[in-house]
Amino acid sequence: MDSNGGLEQTLQEGNILRQLNALIVAHLRHHNLSQAASVVASATMTPLNVEAPPNRLLELIAKGLAAENNGTLRGVSSSVLLPTSYGSVANPRTASIDFSVTHVKGSSKAIPKHESKQISEHKSVVRCARFSPDGMFFATGGADMSIKLFEVPKVKQMLSGDSQARPLIRTFYDHAEPINDIDFHPRSPILISSSKDKCIKFFDFSKTTAKRAFKVFQDTHNVRSLSFHPSGEFLLAGTDHPIPHLYDVNTYQCFLPSNFPDNGVNGAINQVRYSSTGSMYVTASKDGAIRLFDGVSARCVRSISGAHGKSEVTSAVFTRDQRFVLSSGKDSTVKLWEVASGRMVKEYLGAKRVKLRSQAIFNDTEEFVLSIDEGNNEVVTWDARTTEKVARWPSSHSGAPRWIEHSPVESVFVTCGTDRSVRFWKESV
Repeated sequence: MDSNGGLEQTLQEGNILRQLNALIVAHLRHHNLSQAASVVASATMTPLNVEAPPNRLLELIAKGLAAENNGTLRGVSSSVLLPTSYGSVANPRTASIDFSVTHVKGSSKAIPKHESKQISEHKSVVRCARFSPDGMFFATGGADMSIKLFEVPKVKQMLSGDSQARPLIRTFYDHAEPINDIDFHPRSPILISSSKDKCIKFFDFSKTTAKRAFKVFQDTHNVRSLSFHPSGEFLLAGTDHPIPHLYDVNTYQCFLPSNFPDNGVNGAINQVRYSSTGSMYVTASKDGAIRLFDGVSARCVRSISGAHGKSEVTSAVFTRDQRFVLSSGKDSTVKLWEVASGRMVKEYLGAKRVKLRSQAIFNDTEEFVLSIDEGNNEVVTWDARTTEKVARWPSSHSGAPRWIEHSPVESVFVTCGTDRSVRFWKESV
């Protein structure tokens, strides 16, 4: 019996090793490292043309790291975590869209009409917002140095007429300057924030009485933007410094790209964002460039200079399949770029943005692109495939919103801005 068990274990380990070798070869090939792929394939007797989904190896590593940590972050007691369902993300409602295909104008989809309601306000300008990965929460950060956390189901209850619903569940005060950006840990109830005070702060929102950060990273520059790696083990910081700062969450160690150009780079970073698997990250800079980085080596693999003419790039986000990047700039354009070639494949026109550092975003299905029209104080929506404008809605803010953020799992979004208000948008009944 022991002999049979040992044989079965040996066979199982051999099967796992063959799968691992196949993933390594496919990963190297997909990242144009043909020579390395050939060497590994020869040494392990793996077919060089073995098939595997792009970035599958990175996905498994990210999931393994998260499982190893059991959904916790050092410094947070597992006894105070939210239910294990926190951070679990539903499967996308639609398959990934191939934006490289030309779509005929006139075939655009209609987006359901949305309506908004003010649900809260800060004491000063509301500068940023972000949804949690599971869409159950969203947070806002203000120039009043406060961070407000809302529970989405309670927002819906309030909008349905439940006068007892209290969607604002936490308020944090621990920064000395205005909040620039916020993000949620992918697995644990941790909210991070960045500020003009050069700090990155970690808040445990599972504790009802916590008002202050339990962990602080002190950067050397104004931290303008943040993004958690999907594993939760690393975070990106975009600052007034032109080079993105990559932090190890547990050791506090900061890494910088090894091959970043010494000249021609002089702009602060407006936004940093990881791709869905963490295999890449992107920066949108004041010098007008979009830069793509390898998520493992932190090497800059592509720089798109003058992405929005001579204007600064205000936002950049990946599509779910990591094949494209959506950007917006102060030239009043929104553009879609192919990651592999660096070429522009779509352009969305007709919304003025020249003053505010506003974003362009996808809806949860990536069928539509949303942004702000400063001139008309409207939320503008385009069909993502055809680039045709399909909706314009009055923002109902006093003055154009400076931030728009969409839920990753359903058709709701929030806007916030200079009038201090936070508005929640959902489909009209």
